[in-house]
Amino acid sequence: MDVLDETDRAIVAHLQHDGRMPYTHIAADTGISEGAVRRRVKRLREEGLLQIVAVIEPRLLDWQAPAMIGVTVQAGRVDAVASELARFPEVTYLFMASGGFDLFVEVYCRDREHMANFLDQRLQQVPGVDRTETFMILKVYKLSYRWGESEPLPDVREPGGALEDQGEDLQPDQ
Repeated sequence: MDVLDETDRAIVAHLQHDGRMPYTHIAADTGISEGAVRRRVKRLREEGLLQIVAVIEPRLLDWQAPAMIGVTVQAGRVDAVASELARFPEVTYLFMASGGFDLFVEVYCRDREHMANFLDQRLQQVPGVDRTETFMILKVYKLSYRWGESEPLPDVREPGGALEDQGEDLQPDQ
C-alpha cells in the first residue's frame, strides 16, 4: 500500500498526538469499531508504514554532542554512501538534499570526544565521502514528529470527559 485512505489518515492523526491513545477513543472519533482500528494499526505497523515509539530529548540520556553534518559525495556514490551511513548507530536522520551538500546526517554522540572519533574514524572513512561540514546543535527549540496528519484534534477527550492535553512539541529548555 503506497497511499493511506482517509480512515488510516485519521487513525495516524490520533496516534501522532498520543501514541498510547486507546483504540476505543480512536474508534469513537472515526466512526469505526475498535477492532477495525486495531486491525488497521496492526497492518500499518506490519507494512512498515507506522512506528509507535517513545521520543525523548537526547540530552536527558546524557547524549551531549548532537550535530547535523553536511556530506559531499563523489559522483554516482550517493546511494552507496547513504546505505553505509545508515548503518551507524549514531545516525538518527539521513536524507539526500539539493544545494551545497549531497547528504545531511543528524547524529547524536555522547560527548565531543565521541563526535571527533565518529567523524575521523567512521564517517570520513566511508568510501565515496568527499567532504564533510559539521554543525553542532547548540540548542533545540522544537522537536516534533507531528507532520503530515498533525492537525490538532479538538474532539479527543480523556475518559472523564475533559479535553485532553494533546502534548506540546518538545521544548527541552522550558
